[in-house]
Amino acid sequence: MTRVSGHFTQGPSPASSLPPQLPYPDGWFAVAFTAELPVGTVLTRPLQGEDVVLYRLRDGRIRAVRPHCPHLGAHLGRGTVEGDDLVCPFHRFAFGPDGTCTRTSYGTPPPAATVTQHAVREVNDTVFVWRHHAGRPPLWELPEWHMLGELPSHCDTWEMPGHAQDAVENAVDFGHFTALHRWNDSQQGVPVDFDGGAFRLSMRTRERVPLLGEVDLEVDVEACGLSRLHVCTRMPRMGLRTCAMIAPTMIAPSRFQLRQTIRIAAAEPARLPAPLARWVSRTGARLLRGPAIRANAAFVAEDFPIWDTKRYVSPPRLAQGDGPIGPFRRWTRQFYPPDAPAVPAPAPTPVPAESEVTA
Repeated sequence: MTRVSGHFTQGPSPASSLPPQLPYPDGWFAVAFTAELPVGTVLTRPLQGEDVVLYRLRDGRIRAVRPHCPHLGAHLGRGTVEGDDLVCPFHRFAFGPDGTCTRTSYGTPPPAATVTQHAVREVNDTVFVWRHHAGRPPLWELPEWHMLGELPSHCDTWEMPGHAQDAVENAVDFGHFTALHRWNDSQQGVPVDFDGGAFRLSMRTRERVPLLGEVDLEVDVEACGLSRLHVCTRMPRMGLRTCAMIAPTMIAPSRFQLRQTIRIAAAEPARLPAPLARWVSRTGARLLRGPAIRANAAFVAEDFPIWDTKRYVSPPRLAQGDGPIGPFRRWTRQFYPPDAPAVPAPAPTPVPAESEVTA
């Protein structure tokens, strides 16, 4: 019997090994959760090929700056916060909330030096930084979406090969909900509304739940740019609602991070007195929170192997039942540079010369 041994790469190649297929998009991008950035903490996060350094002022506001000190180039992510000043780890030059150098460690007058600041916003328990290919200031503001229930948000971050647009495109790829996620009897609500930098959609479907079998599921989705999805679900039979914010962020040409916050609430039984109904609702939410979060994470993770290895196909060969992928892709063009290069075609497969063909 033939034996084969050796150590070699098998299976699909990750998307990060492919040439970049889409440029970086413009917009607001999630780089941290609120809970990760207490006063006095300095965080470094990757964003579109460069680090961003984050810190919080004593009054609660956040600053986001480019990573290298204008003095001699030390990485400010290794620095500290003293009061409201960001202090360089190398020569301990300090930079105030407006980015200007306020003092040196020598007791000499500070140089005319400034760290470059990024626009930053804190919305829905998440910190967003603005990036634009031409360095333009923010072209829109982030809407603050409703926060469901009384329990705190559960926050997750994943990192993988691929492109952030894939995560947003999933929302309009109706075909994959049945083929990959096994939703049944899915029906779209009103037509998808592409409105400026946002779009909205609704669906009714059926999902299998342990011990209960298939139950009705109502889904509403709102998108803000190519960096933020708000997904609200309702299971009327169980009286369960979830509210998730999904935020993909490009960190390298073919690699992105996916952040998610999720909250859960249970309905108050209508037939019970108000105080008892509230107690039942809160208790139900606490009991269902863990299983609902685990089920949600498993649902989202089903897409990871696809994003990890897929290629962006343009134009796609669409079929009836796919959903409005064509209108979605036309909508996405506003978030890319107008002169962005075309998506590279796959390299042709070399044809061996006749002398190279062996029996």
